[in-house]
Amino acid sequence: MELTLDRVTKRFGPKIAVDRVSTVLTPGVYGLLGANGAGKTTLMRMICGVLRPTSGEVRCDGVPISRRGDGYRALLGYLPQDFGYYPEFTSLDFMEYMGALKGLSRRDARDRSLALLERVGLKGEERRRIRTFSGGMRQRLGIAQAVLNDPEVLVLDEPTAGLDPKERVRFRNLISGFSQDKIVLLSTHIVSDVEHIADEILMMRAGSVVLAGAPGELVAEAQGKVWEAVVPAVRAEALESGLCASNVRYLDGGSALVRYVADAPEVEGSQPVAPTLEDLYLYVFRSESPAARFEGRGGSHFKEARHG
Repeated sequence: MELTLDRVTKRFGPKIAVDRVSTVLTPGVYGLLGANGAGKTTLMRMICGVLRPTSGEVRCDGVPISRRGDGYRALLGYLPQDFGYYPEFTSLDFMEYMGALKGLSRRDARDRSLALLERVGLKGEERRRIRTFSGGMRQRLGIAQAVLNDPEVLVLDEPTAGLDPKERVRFRNLISGFSQDKIVLLSTHIVSDVEHIADEILMMRAGSVVLAGAPGELVAEAQGKVWEAVVPAVRAEALESGLCASNVRYLDGGSALVRYVADAPEVEGSQPVAPTLEDLYLYVFRSESPAARFEGRGGSHFKEARHG
């Protein structure tokens, strides 16, 4: 299985929502990172065939998805940002209904629904109405319906938005477990959602994929751009607003530890520290030209995403 995005572009009137995105996706987990409005949802809707590109095309194993029709949709599992459900349905009713829409036989739909509800931690809740579910339970139901047809391509749009930390960890583990031999594309603006499960990170800004690579590869390139400094606590707030700060921790004795990203130390006494993916994210999205800012010392540079 291979998905090819070839100069995919989407315009809404004069606005360019997605701008000439080109990449190849093979089985593995891809984290699509970017701020709200970066074009992530529009790109995912085109991958799912919900929107048609203004120009460029999405191909599945070399064939445009527009020509594959129902055959492509049968390979696809999709969890939109706000997936629709009938609040008076029980979780089992909903799963069986989705199974019918996906072309499963009644028996297969029931057997697979029961197995998946157990897998996502909803065993014992089969007869409970969805309107009584917590946000985390509804999201777990969402991932269950997305994989009901055992898809080869799984597209998840902001699946952990609004979940508490415990539910987010559980959800990431579920996604990781479902990802064997599948193309999984997970969009988020929460870095920790993809830091430990993604094989590759795609960072989007203003409709373009500006950086792409394995998490470790990208994080390593941020070496020498992350700093920590101990400052008087009274200075911490002013420094936090003036720097690209990732964390401020107040210490005993009236001092604070400030962590920030910059090309060079900006606070007296700063020491370089090991970067994280969150540091990289903050650094990329602090400027209008993120990729250009990553020109490293001694010729090191980030691998930019491929454009047509």
